[in-house]
Amino acid sequence: MKRGHGETWDPQPQPQPQSGSMEDNIIKGKMVDDSNMDELLEVLGYKVRSSEMAEVAQKLEQLEMVLSNDDVGSNVLNDTVHYNPSDLSNWVETMLSELNNPESSDLDPTRMCEDRSEYGLSAIPGLSAFPKAEEVADEEASSKRIRLESVGSWRDPAGDSARPMVLVDSQETGVRLVHALVACAEAIQQEDLNLADALVKSVGTLAASQAGAMGKVATYFAQGLARRIYTTDLSGGSPTVGPSFEEALQMHFYESCPYLKFAHFTANQAILEAVTTARRVHVIDLGLNQGMQWPALMQALAVRPGGPPSFRLTGVGPPQTESSDSLQQLGWKLAQFAQAIGVEFEFKGLAAESLSDLEPEMFETRPESETLVVNSVFELHRLLNRTGSIEKLLTTVKAVKPSVITMVEQEANHNGVVFLDRFNEALHYYSSLFDSLEDSYSLPSQDRVMSEVYLGRQIVNVVAAEGTDRVERHETLAQWKTRMGSVGFDPVALGSSAFKQASMLLSVFAGGDGYRVEENDGCLMLGWQTRPLITTSAWKLTESRR
Repeated sequence: MKRGHGETWDPQPQPQPQSGSMEDNIIKGKMVDDSNMDELLEVLGYKVRSSEMAEVAQKLEQLEMVLSNDDVGSNVLNDTVHYNPSDLSNWVETMLSELNNPESSDLDPTRMCEDRSEYGLSAIPGLSAFPKAEEVADEEASSKRIRLESVGSWRDPAGDSARPMVLVDSQETGVRLVHALVACAEAIQQEDLNLADALVKSVGTLAASQAGAMGKVATYFAQGLARRIYTTDLSGGSPTVGPSFEEALQMHFYESCPYLKFAHFTANQAILEAVTTARRVHVIDLGLNQGMQWPALMQALAVRPGGPPSFRLTGVGPPQTESSDSLQQLGWKLAQFAQAIGVEFEFKGLAAESLSDLEPEMFETRPESETLVVNSVFELHRLLNRTGSIEKLLTTVKAVKPSVITMVEQEANHNGVVFLDRFNEALHYYSSLFDSLEDSYSLPSQDRVMSEVYLGRQIVNVVAAEGTDRVERHETLAQWKTRMGSVGFDPVALGSSAFKQASMLLSVFAGGDGYRVEENDGCLMLGWQTRPLITTSAWKLTESRR
């Protein structure tokens, strides 16, 4: 069963920026000498010699001016397909001649484009930069958003051969940027590093000229691509920083958008439903971080009819330094909060290099008197970089026999073995995340920037790193169902109240109209527009294994 909440966001129309000249858009990127074709345009299907660039650019500017004329726009040329030949210079000259003399034109008005992209663009075979028709809403409201969809090709009605189309549009720079990113990834996949070198430099130039979310997300993808091209040792993907910096970035991300709030809220709802009658509750948090999830749960327990149960929290974190024990400091702050609201509280911090290092006896469970819950928010996918690690952790969890396991993970497949597939999936996924950040009007600039850094580090790791250093190995709900089922866990349906309250949470979030909550087979998904981005699920031991 699926239920959706949310409507497509319709902001006030923004003044559209003046598009740069066609010359500005075309001459960016690495050029070869005058005797050869422009390398970037050749990748995109256009054959233009470097020596002809200035002349072609001038003609394209003239063509753009003619096409923007209302009289021409109302003519048959609006819906006519114009195929791009090898000789772009002569083609533009012919087009100008025909447009200036419409009565002599032999263009066929019956050859219509049936599909319509958001930008009014035609597809370049092998690359993608436009959405499905059903995703297109108000053109002005959606012009600033990033739209990436599956690859498609226009075909000649008279034959089967796909031919590239000429792009004349105010969004052309952004489209070329997407094309160059994908083409660069394809060149890396094919180990053509000379071509990849040329393309990644063009991406940097195009990204610098592209305003908004597209330019930002492209910059991080370009950084990841550059690391793959110029670094022989694909380790890390991002500079190593301390856990305190990562936690600070996550805190800004928490404040910037509802993803972490949704994760904590829906996981807490599942916990509350599992401990309805319990007098003693023990939660094992596999990633304590700043402990932002637990004050809200304690508040809900404090107002429970009949009085609050005791609450014991075991928080797992990274190894502590000699001069600082942040786990215990956090536990002390949570204890102060619990005392203020009248909840009996106990805390234990566990430091571990990896979650797979945990053993059942470390948790000191009390099965005769406590209801045990295991909680994980964006933690389990990091174990997929080492064979057997996730199985080891789940075996440990199974040994302590929790009443419920709450899990939140990214709804994406960034764990594939084929680099190009992983790149394309990540490009779609993070474009939606950056798009949602861009639409938060009231977001403080510091929170926005730090949130972009938080996501950007993930992008670079997905794109640049390999082996055990690639830790951002996100998987979809369907993949997690297979993993959890294989070790003896069954899904637990989240109640309808969790869906309703999650929907209310988004309704009060600033700029929340673009977010959507969907119930999918007992799990809750939060997405931006039409794309699911994170999933909350709950699990219990299979009855036969209890």
